[in-house]
Amino acid sequence: MRPAQPSGPRAGAPAAAAAGVRAGRAVRAAAALAAAGALLLSGCTSQGGVRDPGSPPSTTPSASPSGPPTGGPAPSGSAAAGATPLEPLPAAVPSALAPYYGQRLDWQPCDEHFECATFKVPLDYDHPAGGDISLSAARSRSDGGAQRIGSLLLNPGGPGGSAIEYMEASADGYTPAVRAAYDLVGLDPRGVGRSSPVSCLSGARMDAYTAVDITPDDQAETDALVAADKEFADGCRQLSGALLGHVSTVEAARDMDVLRALLGDERLYYVGKSYGTYLGATYAGLFPSRVGRVVLDGAMDPSLDAAAGNRTQAGGFETAWAAFAKDCVQRSGCPVGSTEQQAGERLDALLRSVDARPLKTDSDRLLSESQATTGVIEAMYAEMLWPSLRSALTDAAAGDGTALLKLSDSYYDRGADGSYPNLMFANMAVNCVDLPAPFAGPADVSKAVPDFEQSSPHFGRDMAWMALACGYWPVPATGAPHTVRAAGAAPIVVVGTTRDPATPYAWAQSLAGQLESGRLLTYDGDGHTAYGRDNTCVDAAVNGYLLTGQAPEQGKRCAK
Repeated sequence: MRPAQPSGPRAGAPAAAAAGVRAGRAVRAAAALAAAGALLLSGCTSQGGVRDPGSPPSTTPSASPSGPPTGGPAPSGSAAAGATPLEPLPAAVPSALAPYYGQRLDWQPCDEHFECATFKVPLDYDHPAGGDISLSAARSRSDGGAQRIGSLLLNPGGPGGSAIEYMEASADGYTPAVRAAYDLVGLDPRGVGRSSPVSCLSGARMDAYTAVDITPDDQAETDALVAADKEFADGCRQLSGALLGHVSTVEAARDMDVLRALLGDERLYYVGKSYGTYLGATYAGLFPSRVGRVVLDGAMDPSLDAAAGNRTQAGGFETAWAAFAKDCVQRSGCPVGSTEQQAGERLDALLRSVDARPLKTDSDRLLSESQATTGVIEAMYAEMLWPSLRSALTDAAAGDGTALLKLSDSYYDRGADGSYPNLMFANMAVNCVDLPAPFAGPADVSKAVPDFEQSSPHFGRDMAWMALACGYWPVPATGAPHTVRAAGAAPIVVVGTTRDPATPYAWAQSLAGQLESGRLLTYDGDGHTAYGRDNTCVDAAVNGYLLTGQAPEQGKRCAK
């Protein structure tokens, strides 16, 4: 598995599903949705559409609270020590940026029944005269007439997930009331998809990269891993140029504010999943007075450094594996045994076996240990993938790695022709500029492995070694761990799932606690993200907020 820090390429993935993709779409529709893997499709999925709470829309944004949110206990999470607060930008648009805020969008029909437009933003907001880049957006128009509130920007996560593909795949899953209230808009962030995408490796080299052993057992394997990480980084440098140093989340949030203005909205209306919560929280911190109705589902904690983020996420995958194992051992023919302890032991034994002798598949590619682990991780994003994992593990035990390799390819959104989308390139690029690298070299990783394994006996070692990649990144990080208060912002809804594999519930608690107007909505369940995954309670609470501006009471919980 080769996700980058801090949340992994899939960090947003299951979101799509969550976003409200109708049941019946392919599970990973694409990373298109991919996003994030997590996202994207958010999640990957495609579980039920968002339900209509029946609330009438309102065109008046709710006012900002004068003090801490009321209605229940405050979130119990806490920000990491030492994180500095994200300070808001000046409310007035700087004169040097006025031409960007004064553009006009020329919407043209595209992708069947959608509309697309492009616009310019500075490559470097600190030096806007130094050149600009082109960003792409798409929308599904509201037919609500007087009921229309504005434009609802959607982001599936990643980083690296295409918000355009996500919006187009999930638009029909939103309820008629939400569709009437908003134009649904997808903006591919800078460096992603159709927005000046970064590029790094060919499909053949990506195949090699995803197969490299990321749990090295000797110096030769360590050297091979370092060489692979350096090749990836150098490929990004050669193919992406100056853009590589300007794909940070702060810059992407500033781009969203330009688009907000071009759309004619005084405030931002937004639903972000997984990494999309990091982007949305960053926007709120920079532009608190422009926050309208913002939903952050599958929240990331901006106060964590890269090592802590990876280590905590490893614990999230461990929690998800435990839930899978508990379900599996109660079924006849479970491929990992009849007890939860046995399940973990058999998984470890299988991975050791594949490490020693990669498995044959139905193609000319062998299944490596790294890809086998990635296949397992892929299935942790959504319960609907558990049957596929049971089948894949059964086949692997019999010597056939085909199904696990397909799950791994789904994680990376590898095409049948061997091509890879921009998802993984953007994922690494954004993560490596957003936070300083956690490790400078293999020795640092080796020292950290015990702590990672304490958080996750089955996935901790992998998560520690995969965080090494940013140590060889060709441009310096521009971001650092921080807290987000967004003082004066309207209520912001933070959704956390108790057994979320990619964005642990503690992250949602922490983010909601940092935000002055954060409202924590808890889903007691499994899978990555919650909104749009066919839970009536969650969907009604979020839809009601989007339509009326009334956030759920603090501490509201929804059961599985």
